[in-house]
Amino acid sequence: MYLALSTFVGKVILVTGASSGIGAATAIHLSKLGAALSLTGRNVENLNKVAQQCQSSQGSKKPFIVAGDLSSEKDVENIIASTIKEYGKLDILVNNAGVIELGSIENTSLGQYDRMMNTNVRSVYQMTMLAVPHLVQTKGNIVNVSSVNGMRAFPNVLAYCMSKAAIDQFTRCTALELAPKQVRVNSVNPGVIVTNLQKRGGLTDEAYKAFLERSKETHALQRPGQPEEVAEAIAFLASNAASNITGVTLSVDGGRHAMCPR
Repeated sequence: MYLALSTFVGKVILVTGASSGIGAATAIHLSKLGAALSLTGRNVENLNKVAQQCQSSQGSKKPFIVAGDLSSEKDVENIIASTIKEYGKLDILVNNAGVIELGSIENTSLGQYDRMMNTNVRSVYQMTMLAVPHLVQTKGNIVNVSSVNGMRAFPNVLAYCMSKAAIDQFTRCTALELAPKQVRVNSVNPGVIVTNLQKRGGLTDEAYKAFLERSKETHALQRPGQPEEVAEAIAFLASNAASNITGVTLSVDGGRHAMCPR
């Protein structure tokens, strides 16, 4: 779907987890489409680098940066409040931030479970709850970043799969709740995307290389995806081109969701 460079002119978009991976690619892509951005993440240095890339792609507009840890209720409150103070409104929320850790029911500790659920689910709930009054005013929309792991079962990533399944249901339920107020809610469900997510989750360089290589067998398109491909799907769902779409979980996974288990 081609979107005009003016697609998001006049729109304020908040992107979480914008310091790397899909969040960074989304911020840069949205900036090219004219959005006024509020970027949040934990790594301030990386956020500044992303902001500079956004600024160079759209001229003089520099994204607003507000650092924070989404597992902190106060930080989430500050992110929303600071964004509204800076721009006076909010049109689109992109709930992208997430973490992954390896483990099965036999060896995933409650600490690991809590970390993933707090970041991947609880923070999304709180961020959305605080954003909704502003989105109702602008008749805006929400795009959540889920995963093929929310739609399919995979071993040794139990808590992560549970967290993403929760996001898919959260997307559908909030879509129904907010539709009468003309606020749309959708999600993208990526497959394997070339980011640092899995490395931060515990994979060694060698294991990650093998993981990407195996994507040639597990994905119908025989390759992992790139962050920019997910960013374009997010932009589509956030745009008026998707004005009659809500409650959708859009697979951006090279056909992984349709493949037989491997």
